[in-house]
Amino acid sequence: MLVKRIIPCLDIIHGRTVKGINFKHLKDAGNPINLGKWYANQGADELVFLDITATNEKRKTLSSLVKNIAKHINIPFTVGGGIKDEQDVELLLHAGADKISINTEAFKNPKILNILSKRYGQQCIVLAIDAQYQSNNWFVYLNGGRIPTNYKVLDWAIEGSEKGAGEILLTSMNHDGTKNGFALDIIQQISENISIPVIASGGAGKLHDFCKVFQIGKADAALAASIFHYKQITIPKLKYYLHYHKIPIRIN
Repeated sequence: MLVKRIIPCLDIIHGRTVKGINFKHLKDAGNPINLGKWYANQGADELVFLDITATNEKRKTLSSLVKNIAKHINIPFTVGGGIKDEQDVELLLHAGADKISINTEAFKNPKILNILSKRYGQQCIVLAIDAQYQSNNWFVYLNGGRIPTNYKVLDWAIEGSEKGAGEILLTSMNHDGTKNGFALDIIQQISENISIPVIASGGAGKLHDFCKVFQIGKADAALAASIFHYKQITIPKLKYYLHYHKIPIRIN
């Protein structure tokens, strides 16, 4: 059985780590370089860096900051924000990213998933999906959660997996920052309908939330931010808790 992964996330605006609730009311959460070093030393399995305003501001991801973080960590590093083409991917991989996360551009131009996976390997391409529950279904949102679509999340996850994505990073906007638990229903639906790994994001607040997302949601990895940034839960404590509850996890 493959071990489950614990992944801290650095949401970046203007070079600083931020965190909010439901993608709003963002507050400063610290220096991303220091946080990245801390998480690597704490035993995080991977680290995700998302430049969350790059697409909306129509600019490239902060590659210099990516480079500065990458040289201080020794764990897999996923970077996203504003990625539109192969040149953007080349720049970030050269800066130290191991994987790239693509969201809005993949939705607008799905064939890019196939192009990127063929060139860099499917394992390098993470399809990020921002999801919001409304009118009795989950729908895809673009541009950092600012633009709604009428496309259902499950349909897009299936299509994305077929077009070349190596992983799905699913973030529930309804659960983001609430600390009330993950969106288990849609996570489970996606996990049961695609063959690639699913990273669950949005809503982590308690140790048991992680058990639920692995046991009920059937996620392959769990991503969290504020509970780690503000040290409400430490990664070693979480991993030992999961190990105690028979969740396969890597313990340093």
